[in-house]
This record gives sequence, structure tokens and C-alpha cells, in this order.
Amino acid sequence: MTEVLSRIFGPWIRTIDRTTLRADLVAGMLGALLVLPQGFAFATLAGLPAEYGLYTAIVPCAIAALFGSSLHVVSGPTNANSLALFATLAPLAVVGSPAYIQLALAVTVMVGVMQWLIGALRLGSIANFISPSALRGFMSGAAALIVLHSLTDLLGLPTPLKHGTGALLAHLWDRVGMTNPSAVLVGAVTLGALLAVRRVAPRWPAMLVALVGGTALAVLVNRFVPHGAVWGAVAVVGPVPAIVPRFHWPGVAFTDLPELMSIAFALTIVALGQSISIAKAVAARSGQAIDANREFRGQGLSNIVGGFFSSYVSCGSLNRSMPNYEAGARTPLAAVFASILLLVLIAFTSPLLALIPMPAIAGLLMVVAWSLLDIPGWRRLWGQSRPDFAIAAVTALATMTIRIEMAILLGTILSLVTYLHRTSRPYMRVMGFDRRPEPGSVVERPFVVRADVPAPLPECPQLKMIRMEGEVYFGAMPHVADHLRDLRAGPDAPRHLLVMAKSMNFIDLPAAELWWDELRKRRAMGGDLYFHRPRPSVIQLWDHIGYTEDLGRDHIFPTKRLAIATIFDRLDRDICARCAARIFEECQSLPPPAA
Repeated sequence: MTEVLSRIFGPWIRTIDRTTLRADLVAGMLGALLVLPQGFAFATLAGLPAEYGLYTAIVPCAIAALFGSSLHVVSGPTNANSLALFATLAPLAVVGSPAYIQLALAVTVMVGVMQWLIGALRLGSIANFISPSALRGFMSGAAALIVLHSLTDLLGLPTPLKHGTGALLAHLWDRVGMTNPSAVLVGAVTLGALLAVRRVAPRWPAMLVALVGGTALAVLVNRFVPHGAVWGAVAVVGPVPAIVPRFHWPGVAFTDLPELMSIAFALTIVALGQSISIAKAVAARSGQAIDANREFRGQGLSNIVGGFFSSYVSCGSLNRSMPNYEAGARTPLAAVFASILLLVLIAFTSPLLALIPMPAIAGLLMVVAWSLLDIPGWRRLWGQSRPDFAIAAVTALATMTIRIEMAILLGTILSLVTYLHRTSRPYMRVMGFDRRPEPGSVVERPFVVRADVPAPLPECPQLKMIRMEGEVYFGAMPHVADHLRDLRAGPDAPRHLLVMAKSMNFIDLPAAELWWDELRKRRAMGGDLYFHRPRPSVIQLWDHIGYTEDLGRDHIFPTKRLAIATIFDRLDRDICARCAARIFEECQSLPPPAA
């Protein structure tokens, strides 16, 4: 039975025991409490009644966890999905109307189908192009957004009327004088309690304990502290409506489907970009390997089923996934418990849930945001690679200022452009022999890069030896062609060229044409072209296009010693007679150079 369940849900099934169940139950409780205010807020952003945010936090959350790949990602409503849904559907129907709701549910099902197909067709490899640098920038940018959005609740300020980082900063600046000391006190005590519990009792559920302590303090403040010009009431979650997801077929006209298809495609990109980025971000902390295809299938199935149970587009939520991991979740059952407990809490403890203070939730999110920033990691990146640091910084800035999926796309494009720039300039090192023996020892002359030796080395006037390092493809052709032209420049340039191609990892057809052109030019100047140990894939391409036949198999050598011995027999003896370099072993058999 366990083996069957493992094939369906994943190998984590085998790890379930009392310890993991207890840890997942505690993490699930925290997840259920955190999503209450978020669910209401995000549904409002999407133009839907508040309860639809909680619907989306129940059904899709459990299905995505069970059928996805990540052990810790918690799915549900998100800021980006909500805003994207609102922006795309608002022109089609009155926001919040029954027609608008039906369009939202239908689009959700279509998004789920597209996501599932991407996973089923095994197109999840697109996730591999999200570079670690872009991912770091995304995580840090998301952390900054969490801080900014939490500050309004932490300071007890009113909710901003406009969305966007600029509008939020302006809102905070204009209203910082309205800060509510009661809210700051509750948030600070919650944050302090969390840190204290982690230090004194690391096995305790620190976030849950801190949330309970913050709630108790808020109740006392709201009941006993006189509210006047300085001290104000602490904002709380408020009344929670009854929530029971029911099956419902989205009622849209068949003629609306073509227009909804394009909307669903755009939302699919938004949701998948967030989901896989969050899954990889959490996996970077937990060390888990992510199966992108399975993750896409799980997200798709969650939206297909969710669309029939009053849920709108969901995906992995950073605001819930990182607290889930930090709270000690061990398996996806933590997300399942969060869904079940949310239903139970709403059904039986809604009066208590209504007392949860918003500043306490903000305090918890501040700790999560700080862990995401990873300042030491930024310092290491600055010291190790400035280009990668720039990519991460640009991605972080974009995450804070534009749509999340566009920020991820920008970071990915920058990473690919940087990679292409690096690979478009393969190293072409001129080689020679270091004839300087160590004192008191007899050593064989090693091949060395001539530029790396401080003293100038003698060079054969007829044979140039270079080592290729990297890929030679259409993007690298200008760089390689320029170097080859420089090696032929001047009347005294060596006519023969030996390319040590062991590190020439890949060539394409235009690159093969480049070597063909070099062969013709070398032979036109009375010399020839030779290769030492090209890779089998390179030889296979040369064989396929006929280059090997024109080059001659006797121009491809398995060892450098054989290559030099063979090429030496083809050198011009008149030039050898006048040469004083005599760098090859074979040169020692020649008569002394003519005066």
C-alpha cells in the first residue's frame, strides 16, 4: 500500500511518522491562521467577494501539496495573481458581479488545464533557466515587498488606496505621523516573543506561540488601555464568514471561451513563474530537489479542481511557504492540515480568530522577510562575481517595482545574456614549450600557455599551436574568426596551425563552416590545418558534412607528440635550416642553423 501511495504522491509518504505528523500539524495551524487576513485581502484585490480568498486557500492548497513536488510550498491566493486577474477580467464584466465571478472561475479551470499540460508534456525544463542569481534577487525583492506591505499593519496605518511600491512608499511617508503605538507594541512583543522562544525553547512552535502571545496582548490593549490621541485600538482580523466549498460548474457562454483563452495563457505564465520560483527558493533553503514537471502538474490539478469549488487562480505563496518551512513542516501534509484546520477554525472558533491582531501577523512576516534577505549570501556574491551580483540586484529591484513574473523573466533574460556573452568569447591560447629546467633536475619540456610565462619563449616560425577552450558556435564566430585572422596576419606568420581541440566542447554548423574557411586559407598560403583530440561529437558533425574528408584523417591526432612529429616532416626545410629556435625534439636532428 505504501509503495502505491508513494508512486502517486511521492517518496515523502515513506517518511511519515509521529514526529513528522506533529511537526506538520503545528505548521499547518500556523498556515491556517496566517491565511485568514491574506485570503480576505487578496480576494478583494481580485475584485471578488472576500470568502473566495478563503475558498482558494482550502481546496487548491491541499491538492497542489499532495500532487506537487515541493515538501514545503503552500499554494493559495497571491497578490500578483489577484491583481492580474482583476486587470484582465475588469474590462469584460462588472467587478464583483455574478458574471465576473463566473468568468474568474472559468479562467481558473483553463489556467489549470494549461499548467497540467505543461507538466504532462514534460516542458518543466524551462524552470532550469531561472538562474541562482535571479532567484536570489527575486527572494530578496519579495522579502522587501513583504516588509513594505507589513509596515502598514505593524504601524497601525490605514490600508493604502493604490497598489504598487511607489504608492505604498508614498502612503507610508505621508502617514508615518499617524503611527499607532498600540499596534507597534503588539507587533514588537510578537516579534520579540518569537525570537525568544527560538533561542530558549527551539523545539517549541515559535511562530504559533508568538501569535498567541500577540493576540492576548492585543485583547488586553483593546479592552483596558484608554484610546485617545496617542493610543489607538489594535486592528484585528474581524468577523470570519462561514466557508464551505461546494461544487459549482462555471457558468460562461461558449462564445466567451476564445477571449478567455488568451487571458488564461497570460495568467498561466504569471502563476507558473511564481510557483516554480518559490518552489526553487524554498528548496534552496531546505536542500530538496524539485521536479518541475510534477510541480506544474500539481499546480494545474489544483486549479482545475479549485475552479469547480469556487476558487480563483492559485499558485505557490511565498507569504505562506516560507513560514511553513520556518515553522518546521516536514511533508506536504502540513499544507493539507492547513486546509483542514482552516475549515475547522472557521466553523468552531471564528469568534477567537476574529481577535487575531494584524500587527502580530506583520511581526511574524518581518522575521520571515529577514531570513529571505540573506545578507551574508549577498556579501559572498559581491566577492565572487560582480556580473551575477548585478543580475541579482536588478532582479530584486524589478521584483519590487514591476510585476513579479516580469521580474523573474527579466532576471532570467539577463542571466542568459551574460552566459551568451561569456560563451561567445572562447579562449584561444597560444601554446609553447617551457624549456627552463629546474636546477639540478632533468624534466621533460611541458606545454605551457605562452602568455602565462614571464620570460618570452622561442616559437617555431612555421607552426603555430593554439588551445581552444569553450564552445564555438554562431555567436562566437566573430571572436574566433578575428583571432584566426590575426594568426595569419603578416608575411612572416606561421603557415601551419595545430589546434588543440580537447576543450572545444561544442560546435555547430556555422562553426564547422568557419573551420572549413580556415582550412582553405591555410592551404592557400602554403600551409595546413591540424587538430589534436577533437571531441567525438565534433568529429561526428565533421563526418556528416564532409569536412573530415577535405581535412584528411591524417590531420587529426590522438597525441601531441604524434601531431608534432607528423607536422615536422611537412615543414619547409629551407626555413628550418635558418631557424635558431629549434623548439621541437625533432629539430635536434637538423644541422646547426646557417649563419
